[in-house]
Order: sequence, then C-alpha cells, then structure tokens
Amino acid sequence: MKSTRNWLIAAAGCLLFGCGKDSNSGGSTGNSTDVFKKNMLVNYADTLILPSYSDLQAKLILLETATEAFLAAPSAVTQQALKLPFKNAYVSYEGISAVYFGPGASQQLNNTFNTFPTAVTKIESGIQSGNYNLALVIASDSIQGFPALDYLFFSANAVQQFNGATANNRKKYVKDIFARMKLLLTNTQNQWAAGYRDVFVSNLQTNVGSSIGSLVNQFAFEMDALKGPRIGWPFGKQSNGIVFADKCEGYFSAYTKDLSIANLTALKKYYTGGNGNGIDDYLILLGKQQLNSDVLAQFNLALNALNAIPDPMSAAFTSNAALVETAYRETQKLLTLIKTDVASATAVQITYMDNDGD
Repeated sequence: MKSTRNWLIAAAGCLLFGCGKDSNSGGSTGNSTDVFKKNMLVNYADTLILPSYSDLQAKLILLETATEAFLAAPSAVTQQALKLPFKNAYVSYEGISAVYFGPGASQQLNNTFNTFPTAVTKIESGIQSGNYNLALVIASDSIQGFPALDYLFFSANAVQQFNGATANNRKKYVKDIFARMKLLLTNTQNQWAAGYRDVFVSNLQTNVGSSIGSLVNQFAFEMDALKGPRIGWPFGKQSNGIVFADKCEGYFSAYTKDLSIANLTALKKYYTGGNGNGIDDYLILLGKQQLNSDVLAQFNLALNALNAIPDPMSAAFTSNAALVETAYRETQKLLTLIKTDVASATAVQITYMDNDGD
C-alpha cells in the first residue's frame, strides 16, 4: 500500500516542482507542498506520537501493579513476575524517545526516564539517608527512571535488599520513582492536548525549532545515542577497546539488545510515518527517491546486525565482538545518512551537540 502512495507522491512532486519555490524560509514549495506537510505532521501527532504516549502510560500502570505485588512480598517469584511488565514498559518508552521535543523536552522526559548508566552509589546513599530529591534537574537524572528500576529490581542481591534493613526506605524510593515518572508523563500528555498538538501540525517550516526540524534533529540524536551510549561506549569505542559492559542500557535485566532493537524499530517507524506520510514520503516529494531507498535499506541492515548479536549483549561485547562491531558500523552508516544527507535534503540544520564527534 505504501509503495502505491509513494508513486503518487512522486508524481505529485513532478507537478509541484514545476510551480517553483515560494519565499518561506523553510523552503516550502507552494500550497500543495504545505498541504502535504500539514497532513504528514497530523499523521505524526495523531497516529504515532500521541498513541505512543498513551501506550507508555498504560504499560507504566501495569508495571506499577506488578511492582506493588513485589514490594508487598519480595521474592524470586514476584521478582520474576516483574520482568515482562518491566520489559514492556521500557520497550514502550523507546517508542517516545525519538520525539524528545516540545512538551517532552520541557518536562525533561528522556533525561528523567532513561539516563544510563544509573548512579548506583548515589542511589544507595539516598536510600540509606532518605535524603534525595528526584526533581533536581540534571543532578538527579542518573538516580531515577527505568535505569534505576533496572538496578533496584534486578541487581544480584535485589530480593535480599528489599527484605533487609533498608527495605522500607528502598520501597519508598521505588514508589517515588514511579510518582515522578507518572507526573512528567501526564504533564507531557496534557501539554500536547492543551495546544501543542495544534502548534506542531501547523508549523510547516524546516528551520530551527520547526516541527520537521525537530523530528529530523531527534532522529539524528537517537542514532548518535545508539552508536554511542547504547553500543559504542560500553563496547569500548571511547576507552581504547576496554569494555564497560555494566554501562549499557538495561544491564541488570539483560534487556540491552531488546531495547536497542526497540529503539531502532521505533525510529524507523517514525521515519516512515507508519501507515501514513512520513519523512520518507517527504524525501520522495523532494525528488530524493534514491536517498530514501538508501536510508530504508540501511535501517534493515542495522536491524539485522543488531538481531544477530546473541543475548545478553553485555556479554557479547566481549564474547562476540565481531558481531557487535558489525552492528556498530551499520549504525554509524545510518547515522551519517540521517544526520548529513536527510538533514541536507530537507533543509534542516542539525543543532544538537553530538556525543562523540563521530
């Protein structure tokens, strides 16, 4: 179905380019192109972004329910019952990581939900003393969210800790993490509903701060994070080949590979617009069919490379280094396509500071 739609977009593009560009700073090409971009942004808002926030909210509630059962009776059985809802919620989060702008950015959602590696010593100190403030921006990012829950639930002696001397403080800490996550997620959803959705779908430019500009920038940022903190850094790319497996995402639950695949799969869905118009269709409209084909092919190569890594990825950094290296290289190629070629084709300026200078 999408191939037929792409053919129609390409045909429409031939007509549109005959009209010449207008004077908009974002490089808009006449009213018909504006209609396309408006429909594309409506698709992003209504069929991808807002449903993804709702899915995360639902999965977080299910995780909280399983957590309450675990906290009421900490055991290997209730801990095991936590694993699937934890994975489902964390994977759902990967579905909104790529839209970290607007309300999500103002609420510091990504930083709060997924700053890893988590600061184990600071968490334990906060639990022991009861002296912590999860609302402190930046200072408290590394002691909360999914990485902190990953440690608290699934570290080697987690069950014993929840039955030990600090059990009450530890349980309160977990509940405070959930309260913070739910508050920020609700605030984000409310801001989208209170007007940001209309602002998002109405901004048809591609300049800094525009909706399309924000999408492409975040696509590139997510690829940088996949290449860097998710794979490259724990794999030793910034430490002269010394592996720091415990620094990867989802280390304690051993969901590192699942989360990386979920992140890249979500990014591909956002790039394509799912079943509606996306950046891929916009590239076709701009006459960049080959670039779009190259990007889609590279998405598949990167996903296949990630899937080829055996679980747990933290062990594969050492035991299957060649497979990890392949995934790293394929990810790097995709990053270059998005950050350089897609950004250039869509007249988007990449404004964030990357993780490691590529």
